[in-house]
Amino acid sequence: MNGIIVLDKPKGKTSHDMVYAMRRLTGVKKVGHTGTLDPMATGVLPVCIGSAAKAADMLTLADKRYIAEFVLGKSTDTQDAQGEVTEERNVSCSEDEVRSAVMSFVGEIEQVPPMYSAVKRNGKKLYELARQGIEIEREPRKINIYSIDILEIDLPRVKIDVSCSKGAYIRTLCADIGEKLGTLAYMSELRRTKSGMFTIEESYTLERLEALFAEGKLESAVVAVDALFSHLPKIDLNDKQTKSIVNGVRMTYRGLSEGQSYRLYGADGKFLCISKIINGRLTLEKAFWER
Repeated sequence: MNGIIVLDKPKGKTSHDMVYAMRRLTGVKKVGHTGTLDPMATGVLPVCIGSAAKAADMLTLADKRYIAEFVLGKSTDTQDAQGEVTEERNVSCSEDEVRSAVMSFVGEIEQVPPMYSAVKRNGKKLYELARQGIEIEREPRKINIYSIDILEIDLPRVKIDVSCSKGAYIRTLCADIGEKLGTLAYMSELRRTKSGMFTIEESYTLERLEALFAEGKLESAVVAVDALFSHLPKIDLNDKQTKSIVNGVRMTYRGLSEGQSYRLYGADGKFLCISKIINGRLTLEKAFWER
């Protein structure tokens, strides 16, 4: 089995738990997720299976969308509901002030990654250091918050719908909004509703996938890996060209745009790879064929 299954990750499970579950269901060892969701979070988690695992890094870089709730007046050591409360402050802001503060974060902003994150420093993940009681200085990173819709304000709780670039930490965004309001905040709920091209509407719960497996219909939940690249022009190769590409030949191909990436299909119609025209030749970017 090769392709992508879009999971609706349940609360309380890690992203790695979902990988293990998919290995068990599919019988395929080569399985990888495409961007960690914390145990308290739910929602869209695309899981790449078989040769599709080669595309996992591309999906990790995709834009995301979340529905989040945060609580004003308290901070935790993890910036979310899983952590220990570290400080409390009064909440004296109005709804209009909340709206103004939230919307001030739309656009390109700098964000300091939280200590409880998978960001690595000298080969160690920050959360590993945090669990040892070690806090180190982190450099701010530029991220994009494309849009924020305020869904509900019921102080001290606020619910928002956020579209953002890769690398954005929504719990840090919530904490920063609290600081902007002169108080504190921690994220109480998080649901990812979109990751790249995949939405919550097309995701599957683990229970549904187990039912499909029992019916012998698990394949119906698998998205072909070339769907990720449907925006790229297609090239159909003949048998000789197919052999050349699979053997690593940088093949001359006339009439194509320099610097453009293409999805290549073999003589049998199977998706082979993504290649880019460099100096007039098809140059391999990412291979998906099975040897």
